Amino acid sequence: MDLADLIAEAQRLIFPRFAEPEAWLLGSTLVTLSEGLPVVINIRTPNRTLFHAALPGSSGDNDRWARRKSDAALLMQKSSLQIGTELRAKGETLEARGLSITDYADAGGAVPIRVAGVGVVACATVSGLPQREDHALVIRGMEQVLCGI
Repeated sequence: MDLADLIAEAQRLIFPRFAEPEAWLLGSTLVTLSEGLPVVINIRTPNRTLFHAALPGSSGDNDRWARRKSDAALLMQKSSLQIGTELRAKGETLEARGLSITDYADAGGAVPIRVAGVGVVACATVSGLPQREDHALVIRGMEQVLCGI
């Protein structure tokens, strides 16, 4: 998936609304889609966790990665995979932009949740798989939920 694909993906994944019921639905959908994979699933706003699941085989490291990836996605309002793709294309790093790698990560798996007419309100994150698989799982979950809303 290239940068253009990631930008197009973000433009089409717009929720009509997003609050606790939608967070529960998305989180539950992601748990079902994970099919027993050793992942952490986290859905949060900048200051509040709306859904969290640590599935069997996941670890505290996955929690830390999820937090760092979602912090980057919420700050930059782009998926963490898009952030990493853009940085690598420019030969830049998060650190060069003044962001600590203990607080932010540009590995894929965190996807901002956008609401029509509002903008980014939350972030859905999966951590535990290779970064592109983390990202793809979040996207599949978002697509499935958006089809039902």
